Amino acid sequence: MKGKIVQFRRGRHVVHERHFLIDVGVITKKETEKFIGKTVEWKSPAGKIIKGKISACHGSKGIVRAIFEKGLPGQAITTEVEIK
Repeated sequence: MKGKIVQFRRGRHVVHERHFLIDVGVITKKETEKFIGKTVEWKSPAGKIIKGKISACHGSKGIVRAIFEKGLPGQAITTEVEIK
């Protein structure tokens, strides 16, 4: 399944470099709960794969929070990830 990286997880002063918000294409929070615990892979343009894991729901509009092994570059925003 495909998802789209929306933004870093951030507050007013702090940006969490390894945490990203991903739109998985569902509407409600109840539907996003089945994605918790699944792995996420982002493939760079150079072919490098960075893995992560979906940790929690974010809000009530179908967004999930994923924590990656390493931080992704800023160019990763608005790119696709694969959810396994």
